[in-house]
Amino acid sequence: MQNKKQFFAAHYCSLPRRFAAMSYDSLLLISLLFFSTLVILPFTGGQAISSGNIAYNIYLIIISYLYFTWQWTHGGQTLGMRAWRIRLQQNSTQNVTWWHANNRFFLATLSFLGLGFGFIWSYYDRSKLAFHDRFSGTFLILESN
Repeated sequence: MQNKKQFFAAHYCSLPRRFAAMSYDSLLLISLLFFSTLVILPFTGGQAISSGNIAYNIYLIIISYLYFTWQWTHGGQTLGMRAWRIRLQQNSTQNVTWWHANNRFFLATLSFLGLGFGFIWSYYDRSKLAFHDRFSGTFLILESN
């Protein structure tokens, strides 16, 4: 167990670095959602989509889900994480499975919607894991140069 604690202490990802990567990914995700909306506009006859359209909201959630989970399972990094040299892993050395990525996405959404308390959790966690890290079986590390 001491070996795992040393690993986390040397390689854990700080909260400011997480937020920096999240800001990059937010910009990329917003542009992806704009493009995704552009793709379905021909099916609405060029008319604006109402804000209460449940099918449209589900469509955007699916696009967001795929943006994150696909990249986490295929390399462990989103583009924002790559810019900040952060990698997502499970069990200290394994690549992330779809099961873990799915859990992480939904738990991270709860962390974010809960006024960010799931992220602040990392300040009080002994291993510096956020709420969604702890309960999805994943964690973020810094890549070496």
